[in-house]
Amino acid sequence: MEDFMVEDRIRDPTRTERASISQPASAPVRRSDDTPLLSDAAELPASSNPNPSSSTAASLDTHINPTFPKSPLKERSGSAFSTPSSSHTSYSDRFIPSRTGSHLSTFALLERSPTGAYSTPSSDGREDGAAAYSMLLRTELFGPDVASTISSSSSEKLPTARELKFSPMSPNKNIFRFKTDLRSGSTSTKPESPYSLSPVGVDSALAGTLSSPRKAPRKIPRSPYKVLDAPALQDDFYLNLVDWSSHNVLSVGLGTCVYLWSACTSKVTKLCDLGPDDTVCSVGWTQRGTYLAVGTNLGGVQIWDAQRCKKVRTMGGHRTRVGTLAWGSHILSSGSRDRSILQRDIRVQADFVNKLTGHKSEVCGLKWSYDDRELASGGNDNQLFVWGQQGTQPMLKFSEHTAAVKAIAWSPHQHGLLASGGGTADRCIRFWNTATSSHLSCVDTGSQVCNLVWSKNVNELVSTHGYSQNQIIVWRYPAMSKASY
Repeated sequence: MEDFMVEDRIRDPTRTERASISQPASAPVRRSDDTPLLSDAAELPASSNPNPSSSTAASLDTHINPTFPKSPLKERSGSAFSTPSSSHTSYSDRFIPSRTGSHLSTFALLERSPTGAYSTPSSDGREDGAAAYSMLLRTELFGPDVASTISSSSSEKLPTARELKFSPMSPNKNIFRFKTDLRSGSTSTKPESPYSLSPVGVDSALAGTLSSPRKAPRKIPRSPYKVLDAPALQDDFYLNLVDWSSHNVLSVGLGTCVYLWSACTSKVTKLCDLGPDDTVCSVGWTQRGTYLAVGTNLGGVQIWDAQRCKKVRTMGGHRTRVGTLAWGSHILSSGSRDRSILQRDIRVQADFVNKLTGHKSEVCGLKWSYDDRELASGGNDNQLFVWGQQGTQPMLKFSEHTAAVKAIAWSPHQHGLLASGGGTADRCIRFWNTATSSHLSCVDTGSQVCNLVWSKNVNELVSTHGYSQNQIIVWRYPAMSKASY
């Protein structure tokens, strides 16, 4: 018996086993007990190739990939050989996952027939759901035009599974393509919305499917949730007796006193009492809500510490009542019946640092812009002025109102957008662009406009009115539609 040697190496079962064979190709491989490894039908035939290396390679290839006999072998547990029957599970040294339950049609990995059906339909009866999801996915990624073309065109050749191997999601078009301009040469009348839910393109084809449920209209109650008694509140259109702080504290001037009401605790505090010889004509909180300015009927301006209920300072300068106050960052502006506006820097000792003259009647409205660069003033002379930080003459003059201008509000959402409201003879809210010195729009409210306040969260403003309807209206800007009234 010729000597032979088979060298076995223990390696990873996922890698191919190598064997060094020095036995001639015609001899079968035997075990240690001289029993052939395979049956006689599986013995290797003798090679007639004169080239020994070729025969050895052929023999090695035959041993690694043997040809099994058609007669079944005895099934053994843990053996690599098993009966080739459908009732038994085949074991091997590699794990090949089964994809019979995978929805490959959802990701366009299966070839479809010209009718649009997949070649391997699922057995659980969910082909319609997979097709709908596939159409939804295609519409989101490639747009409604591409998706409709793919779904409706039956004569066009669809990509095969071999072609989808390299581009499984692309329906004959590159996903990274430039979007076409809908405004030129497009039959679609719906423009692309900047609030579109689609992460790729226009979702007009499936707008009803992809869009979020329509929100219910906001309900603003018509009746107040809290009513405060305000005895001795003066009925005067030109006075400003109510102001709300950033700390959610309401200040109200009642006769000779100023009261504070906390919306958080519902606590009422009496801040000051001016005495029998004077009355409160205006109140105004600082931006931080810690100090309150009080304008008096005698022309004085007092600054009070709301935390300690202590008067900090008293400033003069006006000859008659101070009907309006406006705080900047460190400048307090006061308007009076003497037709002047005094600029008071609370950091210096002087009562005022600048005097603005231009109105021909009582100044009844003042408001600083959010950047502290412009001061808007309205008067009983139906004029609206815009002043700069420096100078004593107004930069802009608007004369479109036909009644006193008391209600003034700067927009926190757009730089240079100013709103103003007129009195009983005017009844209009007008919008101005101070950057371009232009009048933007006008809306007739039907009543005297007393106050205007912009919302800091949404592009809306609220207006309060006097004669004749005495209503409160929430407006949506710029459409000026009524959210509530």
